[in-house]
Amino acid sequence: MSQIAERLKQMGVTLPAPPQPVAAYVPCVRHGDLLYISGQLPMEQGKVALTGKVGTEVTLEQAYAAARLCTINALSIVQAAIGDLDLVKQVVRVGGFVNSADGFTDQPKVINGASEFLGEVFGEKGRHARAAVGVNELPLNAAVEVEFVIAVADAAGA
Repeated sequence: MSQIAERLKQMGVTLPAPPQPVAAYVPCVRHGDLLYISGQLPMEQGKVALTGKVGTEVTLEQAYAAARLCTINALSIVQAAIGDLDLVKQVVRVGGFVNSADGFTDQPKVINGASEFLGEVFGEKGRHARAAVGVNELPLNAAVEVEFVIAVADAAGA
């Protein structure tokens, strides 16, 4: 078992089947050693697990957990694309979008659900540049959406 797979197991995390796109795009594009992961919603069993505006219908803690779920879904896509999460060289960038109620300004704390999880899973390789943005609406009324850019090695480790 790979180191990252073992770490996920120790954390009690099982990667789901990669979520299917909800529109006309692909979940992941590889360009050189970079994987561009399309924006992930907090999907569970084919449905959005958390909907609504953060700051009114959704708590900060719920949104944090939703950002973590988005990241777990993204890692399932990475696993499917490269076969082994040990081939991740660096999480380069995370872009987080929070379906924000008027006056809600804690978007960075919400997207920490993704960032802190990546740090737990990958250590230093999980540290990344980031944007955390409040938006008026998200697809399917999701509370959170997170996208990723991840540098990966090929199977030979290069």
